[in-house]
Amino acid sequence: MSDEFRRAKRRRALETIEVIDTMSEFSIGRIGNLSESGMMVLATQNLVDDALYQLRFHLPVGDNRPHRIDVGAHQLWLEDASATGQHWCGFRFIDLGPEHLDTLRAWIDAPGGQYA
Repeated sequence: MSDEFRRAKRRRALETIEVIDTMSEFSIGRIGNLSESGMMVLATQNLVDDALYQLRFHLPVGDNRPHRIDVGAHQLWLEDASATGQHWCGFRFIDLGPEHLDTLRAWIDAPGGQYA
């Protein structure tokens, strides 16, 4: 993985943040950590290596209401997790609207976060 994408501050998701594949409307798993340039997901579905995905998730920001985030993402890597049928996957964001980027930054920088 390029160091360019790992320079971004990565906040661990301590709460469950489900990730939906918007093309199938199925959950692919939950976020492990998240930055403004990408995320690590604990996937419960088989994903295609080196593929492009349209994904959606909701972040509790500010008023603690869930704010919808839609991203285009490139799946970069995949490793088996310790539980059968689960995989750790790395995604790089390739399409993220400015309003979603602002929400993402607010969540990453919110007080109380733990960082990877």
